[in-house]
Amino acid sequence: MNKQGYLGIDIGTQGLSVIFTDESMRILAAGEGGYAMVPGLPAECQEQLPGDWEQAVAVAMADLRGKLAALGLAMEVRAIGISGQMHGEVLTDSAGQAMGSARLWCDGRNEAEGHELTALFDTKVPKRMTVARWLWTIRNQPEKAARVLRITTPSGWIAHVLTGGWTLGIGDAAGMFPIDQQTLDYDAKRLADFDALVARSCRGATVRPLRDLLPEVRRAGEDGGTLGSRGATLLGLPQGTPVAPAEGDQPAALTGSLIAAAGTVSMSFGTSVVANSVGNRAFRGVDRAIDHFCAPDGKPINMVWLRNGTTAMNMVVEMFGKVNGAGRGDAFAAVIPQLLAAPDDCGGLQALPFMDDEPGAGVSHGGTALVIGLNDTSATPGNVAKAMLLATVFNLRMGCDGLDVQGFPRKEIVLSGGITQTPEIGQLVADVFRVPVVIMDAATEGTAWGAALM
Repeated sequence: MNKQGYLGIDIGTQGLSVIFTDESMRILAAGEGGYAMVPGLPAECQEQLPGDWEQAVAVAMADLRGKLAALGLAMEVRAIGISGQMHGEVLTDSAGQAMGSARLWCDGRNEAEGHELTALFDTKVPKRMTVARWLWTIRNQPEKAARVLRITTPSGWIAHVLTGGWTLGIGDAAGMFPIDQQTLDYDAKRLADFDALVARSCRGATVRPLRDLLPEVRRAGEDGGTLGSRGATLLGLPQGTPVAPAEGDQPAALTGSLIAAAGTVSMSFGTSVVANSVGNRAFRGVDRAIDHFCAPDGKPINMVWLRNGTTAMNMVVEMFGKVNGAGRGDAFAAVIPQLLAAPDDCGGLQALPFMDDEPGAGVSHGGTALVIGLNDTSATPGNVAKAMLLATVFNLRMGCDGLDVQGFPRKEIVLSGGITQTPEIGQLVADVFRVPVVIMDAATEGTAWGAALM
């Protein structure tokens, strides 16, 4: 039986997923495709091949069709949405071909360029932002940079493969270069400042003006193109099927959480932690803890991101589990109730959960987690685990202080991630931030669902 609905594609760091929803946005089936990092690179280099993403699309679509067929269904796709890992650097030549592998958000080669552009622009440019990567490329691979005709992101590349166009959703575009909240386009003054910096500090560079290289910015609901012959062949769908502007994973996740109003915060706890706050105006100046991008409709989003999420707490839980011979699931089942029962001061314990670097706190290299205050009464599994969790929540709260100073509203937190399996932890987050917390029943493929919704 043919079923009308919407296709969502998400190009993640670990793999690619596609979902098909019915017209009421209920997910009917999902497909998966995998790929890996380019092997043999130095530790700080994280790259993938755009061709691998395309192959994964084909594999995921075959997987999706097989699952739908098992349900007696066939797709009739009304429109397509795309999301993907932000801040990548996909370089293309005059023939529209990808120039080798693409550097990803987690590639660490251009920290100095991020600091330099932050000072130049007077707005935070994290090292993962595409413009910082491009400045590094100009300086370190000038012959390659001279041949570049277009720069885009992973989602922008798949959108190009599908439609032949060079457009990008404003949220993903904001992860490439700062957006002017007045024009809802790339900031013209900062574009000029960047070109001037290249002219005076990269003598001999023959790169095109940055604005000529970047994709055209589109907001949700605007035209992202239609399937061309190449895209139709890849997806096995009719030419002319509408495609929404490709977005980044963070804006798509906001959409998937049905978050749009100023003052609403999307907060996710996992290996890393992120709090995306919808703003009612642009942030002023620089706060090292706060990054900036846009929602799919162009509203400003202020992001507080912690590399060190629940890893230290998980380590403590698993450590106590090993003592008792418990597996991971059994360890959590045993320790989390003790965490919830532990006093708010954790028996006097204080913890530092930095298992890795923490850019927002100025910690540039990996470290080790610490606990102080252990004695014969405080040294309990519940106290130690709660101290690690609270340290992470308070680090996130401190990161949000810069928003409080500028009077940004915070009315409600929508919580997601692994800790939502223990809803009582939502109350702990509410107590720290002093606002209501909502825990949504999130779909497994939340980002892809957000893409389909767009």
